[in-house]
Amino acid sequence: MTNTEIKNKIEKIFEGLVFSGEESDFLRIEANKDKIRDLMQKLKDDGELSFDYLFSLTGVDFGEELGVIYHLESVKTRKLIQITVKTERENAEIDTIHDIFPAAYFNEIEAHEFFGIKFKNHPDLKHLFLPEDWDKGYPMRKDYTDINMLIR
Repeated sequence: MTNTEIKNKIEKIFEGLVFSGEESDFLRIEANKDKIRDLMQKLKDDGELSFDYLFSLTGVDFGEELGVIYHLESVKTRKLIQITVKTERENAEIDTIHDIFPAAYFNEIEAHEFFGIKFKNHPDLKHLFLPEDWDKGYPMRKDYTDINMLIR
């Protein structure tokens, strides 16, 4: 299955997506944050696509917006896709997908801790790396400043 065929199949089962990278190693998709759960479930459950392995979930500071980039693989077809979801910088919030892809559990905690992205309905957005009483902001945001930073 080519990236163009994957794109055509996804367009038949899901509307409102922006595609790029049809000629690259993996198809890139931009999705609305309010549709991410439905999209992920359909990509996983569709027998032909079968994107059943989440191998990366990363928080990103795009400047004006924050976001999450998801990388999925189909173990069946060995094809890869990247899904980008953006959210407003203030009150950044995206639905959790940890119940669809259990591998997302700790990655969502990390994105919350370092970027301040809240994952709605995640059961335990705790600190993994920073102290529990950390109140100095989100260290991976571009606007984060720390007077103790030696390298800028």
